[in-house]
Amino acid sequence: MKLRSWSFATTLLLSVGVAGYAVWAYSNGTQRVPVHPDMVAAFDRHRALITTHAVASALALLLGPLQFLDSLRAARPRLHRALGYAYLVPGVGVGGISGLLLAHHSYGGLVSHYGFGLLAVLWIFTGVMAVVAAKARRFVAHRTWMVRNFALTFAAVTLRLYLLLGFLSGLRFEDFYPAIAWLCWVPNLLFVEWVTLRPTAPLNPTP
Repeated sequence: MKLRSWSFATTLLLSVGVAGYAVWAYSNGTQRVPVHPDMVAAFDRHRALITTHAVASALALLLGPLQFLDSLRAARPRLHRALGYAYLVPGVGVGGISGLLLAHHSYGGLVSHYGFGLLAVLWIFTGVMAVVAAKARRFVAHRTWMVRNFALTFAAVTLRLYLLLGFLSGLRFEDFYPAIAWLCWVPNLLFVEWVTLRPTAPLNPTP
């Protein structure tokens, strides 16, 4: 299997896994995996909003990798377009707006509030730019914005990975969680900027 195929398979597996976890953990109106008492209290106060954010973000995680399948886009362009709108509107749109509303209530004070708030703003912005580019038939720009957008979607995965590292490190949750509000997405975006800005870099991982 080629390197790009391994990258795509790993991305897809992690995305599906975290999406399934999010639906299982939040979609029934309870928080099945309480991380911190303050976060449980926040969930109780904003149950509907957090559930909406979790389900919408899970949809984006599930559909996002499919947008980078060259074979699907070439053979079924209408399906590619339909999945793209499902990814961007109920996924990124609803997930981003609900995430922005929740940022003020995130655990960790102003550091977390600004970290998650800026993530939500950029998630929505890159999604809008992807649609604008597609409508203008600027498909190279569209794919570039979609890569950036999915890098931000993938923050749901990297957040869980950093949480695991934080717990394994033995640090106190209140000490490492505010940093994760930034670490979960800034390195992702920096990486794709480095990749997409390279003239010879492929924009579409193909399995």
